[in-house]
Amino acid sequence: MTIFRHELRQGRTALIIWTVSIAFLFAVCVFLFPEMKGEMDQVSDVFSTMGNFSAAFGMDQVSFGTLTGFYAIECGNILGLGGALYAAMCGISMLSKEEKGHTAEFLLTHPVSRRRIMSGKLAALFFQIMVLNAFVLLISIISIYAVGEDIPWKEILLLHLAYALLQIEIASICFGISAFLRKGSLGVGLGLAIILYFLNIIANISESAEFLKYISPYGYAEGTEIVTNISLDGVMVVLGMLYGACGIAAGYMKYNRKDIL
Repeated sequence: MTIFRHELRQGRTALIIWTVSIAFLFAVCVFLFPEMKGEMDQVSDVFSTMGNFSAAFGMDQVSFGTLTGFYAIECGNILGLGGALYAAMCGISMLSKEEKGHTAEFLLTHPVSRRRIMSGKLAALFFQIMVLNAFVLLISIISIYAVGEDIPWKEILLLHLAYALLQIEIASICFGISAFLRKGSLGVGLGLAIILYFLNIIANISESAEFLKYISPYGYAEGTEIVTNISLDGVMVVLGMLYGACGIAAGYMKYNRKDIL
């Protein structure tokens, strides 16, 4: 618990900044919807005829004139990409920062096994992700209620669940990679999140690249498909959690054998 609390104290500033920023952008999007709703049907018609561009972002599947369609595309991209970048940033630095900051030697002199150190850090990582998602969901629901729209509970909860799982998967993979780094590399984590985002766009554009959806977590966090089918793709979710578990397992194996300088 000491390590868990220490990590939360260290990461609280970043957590507050990212959480407030994403929640603020969410609220802005929701409050803009009533002003734009009357014009959104025409916008939807335009986007639906833009071929590959529309398919890349799923704009050919939903209408901007509905709250769920607008929410899935506009708000979903904010949490999908912003949340993934935050999760990657936290995960990639969770272990490597100790060596980069030359605090690993001090940490490992305490009567605590490396396994317990990693477990405490991992628990703190997941807790921060859950706090971010819970606060954003709360602000989202309050904003929808404030603008007088009916809250589509099932669609909203499924969307936020998908994005939370996406962030957990990316954070887990980056956590595992972090065990292999000595000086830390924020670019590796952020680059991974962005690459996975664009892999899903490629899969949407090209039928021959649809297999990429089974690699990128954005495959099961496709907002337009979630609000259309009102369900998550169980196979993709299981694969995503498996990728995350493999990342964590690789991190444990490496860190327990690693020669800490």
